[in-house]
Amino acid sequence: MDPSLKILIIDDDEHVLATLYDFLSDKKYDVTSASDGLDGLKFLESNKQGFDLVITDLVMPQISGIGLISIIKKKFPDTPVIAITGWGEYPGAFAIESQADKVLSKPFELSELDKVIKELISSKKNNI
Repeated sequence: MDPSLKILIIDDDEHVLATLYDFLSDKKYDVTSASDGLDGLKFLESNKQGFDLVITDLVMPQISGIGLISIIKKKFPDTPVIAITGWGEYPGAFAIESQADKVLSKPFELSELDKVIKELISSKKNNI
């Protein structure tokens, strides 16, 4: 994958955050992590180059993932978002509500996440 791809991960679960950070860093992505929605929003707004993709939990303190995704879709409409959640039996409903490009239910396979990232980045490049 392209090492210049910038990915922002936002999750209040330290274990999930560390696992995703290590996995994506090993894949040679340029990874930034935030432990809540407010910090994630600060990273988004302060990063001049922007992010190529955002992965966010849906249920978090400060700003929920659903709130965060709606802000991302307004301010950074070209940025694909993967929502991850351990809540609810119907992640598809969360996807519709949050406008996420993809929703993965925890626990998910890291290989599945990698596949989704590649699909979203590829379709983003095709739309430019």
